[in-house]
Amino acid sequence: MKILIAYDGSRSSEAALDDLERAGLPETGEALVVTVAEVWLPPPEVENGNGTSAEFINEIVKRHRERGERWLTSAEMMAKHADDRLRVLLPGWKTSAKATYGSPAWEMLTIADEFKPDLIVVGSQGQSTIGRIVLGSISQKILTEANCSVRVARGRIEVDPAPARLIVGFDGSAGANAAVKAVLDRNWPEGTELHLVAATDSIVPTAIGRFIPPVADWAENELRSEYEWVATMAEKTARAITKAGLKVTTRIVEGDPKRILAYEAENWHADCIFVGANAYGSRIERFLLGSTSAAVAARATCSVEVVRKWKG
Repeated sequence: MKILIAYDGSRSSEAALDDLERAGLPETGEALVVTVAEVWLPPPEVENGNGTSAEFINEIVKRHRERGERWLTSAEMMAKHADDRLRVLLPGWKTSAKATYGSPAWEMLTIADEFKPDLIVVGSQGQSTIGRIVLGSISQKILTEANCSVRVARGRIEVDPAPARLIVGFDGSAGANAAVKAVLDRNWPEGTELHLVAATDSIVPTAIGRFIPPVADWAENELRSEYEWVATMAEKTARAITKAGLKVTTRIVEGDPKRILAYEAENWHADCIFVGANAYGSRIERFLLGSTSAAVAARATCSVEVVRKWKG
């Protein structure tokens, strides 16, 4: 297994490193930690149109470059610190560190295309002010545009360590099945529990439709059919999970999966939510309103892993 870790020295990125201990990772693998200095390094000298040096411009460029190089040196130190921590957290793994500069999200995505990881790990928030209010813009961009699975990690201090508690957002789709497979492929400690949660979004007729019996009956029948189908698929998947040695429970709830999954995870004290990148929601929702997986990653209080097969 290969993982790519974004690290910026923030509390969130430190928590993301801690979270790896409860991610069910195998005993061996390859990990690359990357720190991106959010600066632009200009060329060492600027020339004017006549080919002669413009001293006042070059002085500005020089100061800007010196400041950028200091930030890059700081990024190198942070990357090394994270790599040292990785060697302790993942003793059987081959680890390495890289520092670069530019747009953090674009740099991470570019490095991912070269490194081809199975999983990218990011903190839920970065150093920016906006990032402290909602899911950080860098994490959001990586989550939605990466060609592989992405884990938005929210580590927590365990006073009394317990077996992992995992939630899988399940709707019977290929994305949901990929999320289940991702869990089963991991190396979990004995006693790990898995909670399959299916949220069936109710069909509400329009104001006119509510007064037309055939429309109301159709909506009710459609909801009942969806519930029965999801229940059958969830039961089948639960049997496969049990055979794999994990404790499993299932719950089918009527409501918006964006809210249901985050709510269930908080009440159940889950360590992580696994959801397929294309699970839940129609094509229209994915193109116009944003994916359920991204919304869950922004709202959840625990780690969220969005599972997708490599698209490169």
